[in-house]
Amino acid sequence: MEPARTPMDLPPDLAYGGEMTTPHTNHNRIEDGFFLGLVILVTIAFALVLEPFFAAVLWGVIIAVLFWPINQRIAARMPGHRNSAALLTLLLIIAIVIIPAILLSVALIQEAVHFYAQIQSGKIDFARMFAQMQNGLPEWAHGMLRRIGFSNFDAARVTVTNGITSSFRTLAGQALLIGQGAFSFIVALGVMLYLAFFLLRDGERLSQRFADAAPLRPHQREALLHRFVVVIRATVKGSLVVAIVQGFIGGVIFWMLGIQGALLWGVLMGAFSLLPAIGSALVWAPVALYLFATGAIWQGAVLVGAGALIIGSVDNLLRPILVGRETRIPDYVVLISTLGGIEMFGFNGIVIGPVIAALFIATWNIFTQMRREGEVGQ
Repeated sequence: MEPARTPMDLPPDLAYGGEMTTPHTNHNRIEDGFFLGLVILVTIAFALVLEPFFAAVLWGVIIAVLFWPINQRIAARMPGHRNSAALLTLLLIIAIVIIPAILLSVALIQEAVHFYAQIQSGKIDFARMFAQMQNGLPEWAHGMLRRIGFSNFDAARVTVTNGITSSFRTLAGQALLIGQGAFSFIVALGVMLYLAFFLLRDGERLSQRFADAAPLRPHQREALLHRFVVVIRATVKGSLVVAIVQGFIGGVIFWMLGIQGALLWGVLMGAFSLLPAIGSALVWAPVALYLFATGAIWQGAVLVGAGALIIGSVDNLLRPILVGRETRIPDYVVLISTLGGIEMFGFNGIVIGPVIAALFIATWNIFTQMRREGEVGQ
């Protein structure tokens, strides 16, 4: 009979309840660790290769996500013709998104250049307009401004004038840069549409391959993927569509009131409407104040009424229809993440910021649920 073995007689891995390891096991672990490092390194290298076309890739994914339901309907009517269905969807995208966006951009650039030329020629004098507004304010308004510490109107006039003039100078300069970078824009547009075609055609297969490769539990993977798609659609279909409608209405109202640069102001209102709580009032409210101060009482009243009742209500009416209330992120999170995204990624941050915020919230919700169910650390 073989004597009982003590922990001192056992291999180190088994002496205190560990698992038996062999040189072969250690060798596999080294190989697995090296391969994982290689995967990370190659992924980073691939991201750096794509970096010049980051915006094109991003918007290619966004377009594919937005138009995926339409592509599915077209594919259902054309069974076995995925290429044709994706091509028809792409032509639809070009017709209703790309061409109108290019035409609007050209018109906006022309408007900005013309507006800046009027500033340079003196036809538009912000210093004079500011002085007119100051002189038109009633005495009680002057007293209120003095009580809150705002009494140096000359310094404020210089600051506002310089700020507006430099903004339009920058915008006019960007118009020249856009013209010089036309080839790069065409290349980026081609990459975006090319990628969108393959994502529309092979979206199901690619998403399944991503799901198989992602080192996540099935419910985690599905929750994060669902949240990503929902936020993309909410941000673009909701926020951008609302911005377009608000900007269009605002521009038409400015045009009807005879305010110069109606297209430019409309685009600015649409851009500011992407910021919750602040919104397009950043544009129409100062203009309304100027109209009141310069004696254009009925124009100012119309602008205030239209801004508060029509432009301001578009968000409350359209967003629940386009997005659904259950998909909304808190407004303060949208505001901070949008501003932070714009600061880091430029225009693309309008989408990237809220997406990162939504994934942050979804990840922590999943983690909290796992802790409640005792799954963390198992």
